[in-house]
Amino acid sequence: MSTLRVAAAQFVASIDWQENLETAAGLIKQAEADGTDLLVLPEGVLARFIEERERIREHAQPLDGPFVEGLRQATEGLDVTVVVGIHEKSGNDKPYNTLVVLKNGEITGLYRKLHLYDAFSQLESDNVTPADVVPELIDVNGFKVGLMTCYDVRFPELARLLTLQGADVLVLPAAWVKGPLKEHHWQTLVTARALENTVYVVASGECGQRNIGQSLIVDPLGVPLAQAGEEPATISAVVSTRRLTDARHRLPVLINRRFTVSPTPRPVEAVPTS
Repeated sequence: MSTLRVAAAQFVASIDWQENLETAAGLIKQAEADGTDLLVLPEGVLARFIEERERIREHAQPLDGPFVEGLRQATEGLDVTVVVGIHEKSGNDKPYNTLVVLKNGEITGLYRKLHLYDAFSQLESDNVTPADVVPELIDVNGFKVGLMTCYDVRFPELARLLTLQGADVLVLPAAWVKGPLKEHHWQTLVTARALENTVYVVASGECGQRNIGQSLIVDPLGVPLAQAGEEPATISAVVSTRRLTDARHRLPVLINRRFTVSPTPRPVEAVPTS
């Protein structure tokens, strides 16, 4: 039996990337001290603009910019793999919403968000460029890990596709916006993606004035292993191949399924404005 110690850390991101880098570096250092193999930080924590969201266009940084360079330095010489969300400069005036995977000072994986949050009177696409590439799995100590970001969790096709490609664990950095029933949606969707695919899900949600926090780790049978509240916190759990094998034997949904999932994203459609 193989095991992996996973953790999700949540904090309040500010408009100051240097302050956020310092916070992230501290969480990385603590995760290494705790023996964590995989640390998941929230979505888009390079900078957070609550009222003037268009400002992320000018504050986004390239992958070789000072924020990611600082994260590279923070992970150098460490064993922990870190997944963190930033806004990355693209080829136009709207950045990508990107997950960066780092280990021992190197970028080991990337995922640019496919599903932008154009819902509940929000239009992420006003300020962010949607990607069209399905993320590749990353390897963390022999476990295959699939990457998703926030609103992606509402689209079961992506989670199923990553699982069929071999994912044992799905990670979900998020900045889940507060609102009526939104906490219920978050817990239901994270749990459903784990249960329907018999995978672990490690979901990290930013907390603070705008977002709910409530980071969550769920096992392959939908059992919550750890959950945070609304304040800054780190939660952790141990995932195991034995539990994965047992869950997939008792609940063989991946064998029983009758439909395939296309790996080709469909074109982005305009969001109705009325």
